[in-house]
Amino acid sequence: MKDKVTVGVIGAGRALELHAFGYKRSSIPVRLKTVMARRPEQLRKAAELYGFEKQTTDLNELLNDPEIDVVDICTPPYVHKEEIIRAMRAGKHVICEKPLVGYFGREGDPEPIGEKVSKRVMYECLLEELEELKDAVMGSGRRFMYAENFVYAPAVLKAGEIIRARKSRILYMKGEESLKGSSSAVAGEWNKTGGGIFMRNGVHPLGAVLYLKAQEALALGADVAVKSVVGDMGSATKGLSEYEHRHIAARPHDVEDAGTAVITFTDGSKATIISTDNLLGGSKNYVEIYANDIAVNCRLTMNDAMETYMVDAEGMDGVYLSEMLPIVTGWNKPFVADEMLRGYCNEIVDFMGAVIEDREAEAGFALAAQVAKVVYAAYCSDEEGRRIELA
Repeated sequence: MKDKVTVGVIGAGRALELHAFGYKRSSIPVRLKTVMARRPEQLRKAAELYGFEKQTTDLNELLNDPEIDVVDICTPPYVHKEEIIRAMRAGKHVICEKPLVGYFGREGDPEPIGEKVSKRVMYECLLEELEELKDAVMGSGRRFMYAENFVYAPAVLKAGEIIRARKSRILYMKGEESLKGSSSAVAGEWNKTGGGIFMRNGVHPLGAVLYLKAQEALALGADVAVKSVVGDMGSATKGLSEYEHRHIAARPHDVEDAGTAVITFTDGSKATIISTDNLLGGSKNYVEIYANDIAVNCRLTMNDAMETYMVDAEGMDGVYLSEMLPIVTGWNKPFVADEMLRGYCNEIVDFMGAVIEDREAEAGFALAAQVAKVVYAAYCSDEEGRRIELA
């Protein structure tokens, strides 16, 4: 058995920063060998901050390195499919950031694709790509690990443990991730993001809800799947004047800035997923579980671990208080141990264990694919005005 995991990372942005936190805290020794990105300035910074031995702008150099065990994909979703397939064919285990894949346009598509291309076409194309990815993953003999941090949040993991121990029957779940827009310049473009806020952020609570339902099925020895999806998407901020828009960073071009999906499972239970770019005051992340014998509220943010009151912002320029929080004055609830409470550390620890122990990770390809399928079923449902049947 190997006693160390050698990792190569594709991408040198925010996702790498979050993954690096987990690598530093893994009980299994990790060698960060190579980081690959397109911009040399990103590479220099990543190597300095996280201790990579090598930098490259050539993906082949990373994939052809026989010492690298794991390729960690921290790039935008429109390049995930190609990178996953290439890494799997190169004999590497793969970690992939959310979301797994989406529809980003095909040759001949009218622009903007988010308004001009049928969501039914997008959904059917997504299903084809999921089958192609499944074949690549299943045929590789390597592990695929889905970096969905909500699944690895301590509160969600504990909820799963309770559900398995009690064999509780989940009747209804509700999950949300909302904030006041994105810092990304391309967040409003479907051809770069594969959707709007529901694709960017709704995948987080959706992943957690599907994971928890799988824990129930595991405990009961049942076969439970998503039966149908109803979606409702909108772009409310397009109607705001520039003055009215001044506090909200969402700038949707051909994507939604608010989305809701209602999921029906094959056992009759339900789940509601909410995600909006129109929330002021930081970000809101939670999952609620209502079962036959328990109720569980998992509040990732905002939580009550700490409260602060500041009369001004003096000295706070380099202090992270809360995601998407524009000011630190007044009363606030800071994100304490954010990388731990939102699961970023736990996911990497589990992935390193999965590689060393040759086992499945808590979040693998099946979950990643199901999340993508439900997201696009919700988009299709919204456009067609009807329920989309999955099972």
